[in-house]
Amino acid sequence: MFEGVLPAIITPFKEDGELDEEGLRGNIEFFGDAGVSGIVPCGTTGESATLTFEEHNRVVEVAVDSSKVPVVAGTGSNNTKEAVELTRHAEDAGADAALLITPYYNKPNDRGMEAHFRTVAESCEIPLILYNVPSRTAINLKPELVAELAKIGNVVGIKEASGNLSQVSRMIELTQDEEFFVLSGDDVLTLPILALGGRGVISVVADVAPRKMVAMVDAIFRGDLETARKIHYSLSPLAEALFLETNPIPVKAATGMIGLAAGPLRLPMAPMSEKNEKRLKEAVDLLGEFR
Repeated sequence: MFEGVLPAIITPFKEDGELDEEGLRGNIEFFGDAGVSGIVPCGTTGESATLTFEEHNRVVEVAVDSSKVPVVAGTGSNNTKEAVELTRHAEDAGADAALLITPYYNKPNDRGMEAHFRTVAESCEIPLILYNVPSRTAINLKPELVAELAKIGNVVGIKEASGNLSQVSRMIELTQDEEFFVLSGDDVLTLPILALGGRGVISVVADVAPRKMVAMVDAIFRGDLETARKIHYSLSPLAEALFLETNPIPVKAATGMIGLAAGPLRLPMAPMSEKNEKRLKEAVDLLGEFR
């Protein structure tokens, strides 16, 4: 469950803006057939910030009910009480783990962040994966704090999206004696992070090219660096195109291009420009049939 490729899946909506449960089930089936290790609903890519509590919980329930692979449910919040409630629901719904983003906007100090994660951990038994993405949250989980949190029994890993390889290396170094893993949170850095000792990736690229991402990660794990590099560079145009605008704007367009359920974005997210959409389409077309 905690090794390999885990797509951070989108949340498809109907044209009227309501949750597209049938489309969500179809998308999940697509990923299950692609050889991924798990799926991650209700993360940033899943537009979690615009889901109501009821919708958030329903997406988790549908994912658990329809997935052939483990489900890591996004349950983070900048409100500790809400994070506890979402995590407890995910556990009760049968999710295999929960992904907890750092408390965004509030910008707590290290003591506040440690207390936040400890409070959630003490409220449940489900495995918890921390999520560090300073570009979104304006705060950074330092390696030393991660090492402290790794001592908590059900805190089992971190999705690291700081973009700082030195920091990733330090996290792995400080937690190597714990039952704790690091997952890449940046598609373009997956190869070097796995080379440092990372165990996998929670991926946006895998929403569009899951088989290729799985092939690249498998090549790294078997020591075939030449093949891994080749796949890495073949995916580079797509990885770049998927971040021409704020995630999940491009990936939602791309999933629609390959025939998956997508639907509209929710405000304040708006469709990408025609120029960028053209570049995205070119990158998707380069993949061919083996995605």
